[in-house]
Amino acid sequence: MNARFGHLNLIARDWRALARFYEDVFGCTPVPPERDFRGRDLDAGTGLRNAHLTGVHLRLPGHGAHGPTLEIFQYDDLEPRATKPINTPGFAHIAFAVDDVPNARDEVLRRGGRVVGEIVTLQIATGAKVTFCYVTDPEDNIIELQSWTAALLAPSPAASPARSA
Repeated sequence: MNARFGHLNLIARDWRALARFYEDVFGCTPVPPERDFRGRDLDAGTGLRNAHLTGVHLRLPGHGAHGPTLEIFQYDDLEPRATKPINTPGFAHIAFAVDDVPNARDEVLRRGGRVVGEIVTLQIATGAKVTFCYVTDPEDNIIELQSWTAALLAPSPAASPARSA
């Protein structure tokens, strides 16, 4: 499997306030567009019902214009921190860009991980498409496996679940 770092996701209680914190304290910079996702495909990919999330990507400092991002999202419905579903406040998952999401998913499962949601393909406002799924590692930490359309040549600031149709 060919893999590389994708992004780091943080689920917030107030994404705007938390994004401002990372901008002010660490010099992170917003990467438009802001995200606002909901719909059947998002539900399928996350394993949640009536999921709705909003947020932003912040370019991490020190890596240039195409460096990694911190994705700060907020779900309308949040679980208490004691549980670990995908919409739990705090660091939610680590993402890896892979060349083949189904094969990567199978490899994670063979190594002791479990399924969180289905494999889905979503489209963001720019027209780019991402195929992704959530799985866990053997200790139940959530991992996103993702593959972007060929039209996206450089590491994407939008490396996360996208707006559904």
